Amino acid sequence: MAAARCIRLASGLSGLPGLSGLPSVSRLSQQRMCHAAALPRLERRPLLQRLGPTLVKASSVALYSTGKDGEQGSKPTTSFTSAPSSGSGLADQILSAKVKAESGGEDAGKTGGDGKQSDGGKSEEEREEERRKEASWRAMKLSFGLFGVMCAGFGGWTIAVFGAPPKDPDGNEMPDEFSDMSIVTQYLARTWKEIKLYNKMIKDPSRDQLLPDPLQYPYMQPPYTLVLEMTGVLVHPDWTYKTGWRFKKRPGIDFFLQQVGPPLFEVVIYTAEQGFTASPIIDALDPQGYIMYRLFKDSTRYLDSHHVKDLNCLNRDLSKVIMVDFNEKSVQLNPRNILKVKKWTGNDDDRSLIDLALLLKAVASSGVADVREVMDHYRQFDDPLEAFRENQRRLQEQEEAMQRQRDEEESKGALLKKRGWTSSLLRR
Repeated sequence: MAAARCIRLASGLSGLPGLSGLPSVSRLSQQRMCHAAALPRLERRPLLQRLGPTLVKASSVALYSTGKDGEQGSKPTTSFTSAPSSGSGLADQILSAKVKAESGGEDAGKTGGDGKQSDGGKSEEEREEERRKEASWRAMKLSFGLFGVMCAGFGGWTIAVFGAPPKDPDGNEMPDEFSDMSIVTQYLARTWKEIKLYNKMIKDPSRDQLLPDPLQYPYMQPPYTLVLEMTGVLVHPDWTYKTGWRFKKRPGIDFFLQQVGPPLFEVVIYTAEQGFTASPIIDALDPQGYIMYRLFKDSTRYLDSHHVKDLNCLNRDLSKVIMVDFNEKSVQLNPRNILKVKKWTGNDDDRSLIDLALLLKAVASSGVADVREVMDHYRQFDDPLEAFRENQRRLQEQEEAMQRQRDEEESKGALLKKRGWTSSLLRR
């Protein structure tokens, strides 16, 4: 309907008297814009496409001025030619620009709402990611800077404290082997020396002789030394939410200590546990005092990230020393002295300590000159205690067989003796 009104208005322009050019065309464009503005936004572009040819035809009509007599002149005074038929007339251009502006605003709003490209060709998410990266990099640089300052401060404090020259009780500096060097070299050399001493103190045992000299007459010194690991051999650590850390006592430990204690063995506990942890446990395990000495973590040698029990520092003859442990690496400096047993995991039906006590008692009672030969024999078995039980069983079977043989011989002798006595009576 709007298109029809526009067409009629354009075709009637040729009959209007005194019409002169552009004002009428301007009114025509205003009328058309008024009708087009009333249409929905989505129908404006199709309307321009449909009305384009019609408007071109209407606006291409030549306009003439009339004379006094009301007749038309032979020449047009003013003519108006519209834009090409592509719809690029003045009204079309205005409407197209307005439609494009509105559609562009909607697209820009959608683009901003969806987080896509906006200002500078970068989205909000990209700019936020860049801001996070920049903040993370600044925090990292600040952390490294603070760490460097702390390291420099600690290094300077270490050199100032450990590199200072020694002083006597009166506070006077004493000369040492670094006194002839420059002041900077002196401080650095003393610091390096202290660091090496501290490293040696950590790795090496706390003293060269871990045990005192053997007892002399009239005191009794046991002929053999038995060294025991505590954790995994005598006790088992156990932890629960309710009780925390506890150490479970191995079955048969009282019988074991009673059998291997003096006068057969000098019993020594040598463990990698801390003294404040192990000492009260040993007190609870040995109320009778069979254990003569206790060696803790400070007495071990730190080697290859492991605390090694160095039997060379015991101040005892190694031919008379037996080390009972479940970890061969703990006695790697003295592998011939170890009697390896299986680690106890806390089971209540364990009877290994009874067999171990019988084995050690047999070794001590036999008066072996060098216990390392016996340990070499049992080292070929995965479970020395099982091998010892098997040997004991065979030995018992042999003894029983020998006893049966003796009984049979005695019974035969008695029978022969009885027969001889009977025959002598018959002769009489």
